[in-house]
Amino acid sequence: MKKTQRIALVQRVVGDLERRKAEALALCEQRVRETRARLHELENYRATYLQDFHRRAQTGLDGAGVREYQVFLSRLDEALQHQSHLLGQAELQRTNELESWRGAARRASQIDTLAAHWRAEERGAEERREQRETDERSQQQWTRGRSIRVN
Repeated sequence: MKKTQRIALVQRVVGDLERRKAEALALCEQRVRETRARLHELENYRATYLQDFHRRAQTGLDGAGVREYQVFLSRLDEALQHQSHLLGQAELQRTNELESWRGAARRASQIDTLAAHWRAEERGAEERREQRETDERSQQQWTRGRSIRVN
């Protein structure tokens, strides 16, 4: 098996690995967007809920109603903290996947460069071989032509 055939196999494996890393990165990016969107939804819901609380408090709200609002706001704050934590984890995972993909892309690029170099070497060797054969045929023809003229 020629070097270029062997490197082509390596190129396929490395290329597949890079593609899988890129797909994993895309999934992480999607997870970050979804987690961030969920966090914004919770923040908007909390803001709306607070506005409602202030509006009701101005019109008069009994103690039980105030406690219910406070308990619910506390739960919303916990949900916001949890979602912020999830967003941080998703962003960290995305960063790790980005670095992993970059490494795979660098390796794929290096293998591609090596493969191009090996193909160029093989082409040069093939051209030199063809030139030698052409030179030998020419030499043989010249020698035959000369020996026919001498006789």
